Amino acid sequence: MQGSGRHQGGAAPRVVVGVSGSLGSLAALHQGVAEARERGAELLPVLAWEPPGGELGYRRSPCPPLLAAVREAAEQRLHAALDAAFGGADPGVPLRPVVIRGETGPALVHVADRPDDLLVLGRSGGLLRRRLRRSVSGYCARTAGCPVLTVPVPELLVELRQLEAHPGRAAWPLPELLPAKG
Repeated sequence: MQGSGRHQGGAAPRVVVGVSGSLGSLAALHQGVAEARERGAELLPVLAWEPPGGELGYRRSPCPPLLAAVREAAEQRLHAALDAAFGGADPGVPLRPVVIRGETGPALVHVADRPDDLLVLGRSGGLLRRRLRRSVSGYCARTAGCPVLTVPVPELLVELRQLEAHPGRAAWPLPELLPAKG
């Protein structure tokens, strides 16, 4: 595993949040901020990445320029997720973004390596995606040496994304969220 969120000594408490840019990870970021505030902890948003074709594929056909481009894309994805979650505003807690090379579950457990850490994860993907890929939250819950908190996606966000994805959404009258000014 390359890159690390590891600390030496008796450092401040940490809240480690798995970030992918999904709605679930954005909800986890918000919960992570609340947990960090409550604990007086540092927030570590973590995005794990792998080379195209995985580590085995990269070992068979290494391409350093491609690897550098994928790492840079991962860094951009993490910063875009932070911007989406916080709108460019300061979350109000110490923040140390971490981009780490490795499979998501093991990478998150690697970063959240202290018993007093809290690992916060969002649920992402539908049933089909969860059946096709290993569950990151399941892996972390089984192997992490710290508490793991799984945050569901807020229903309103799911409904808004469904509206945005609908091709005829402009023709739909959206409900008025604020009272009309009199």
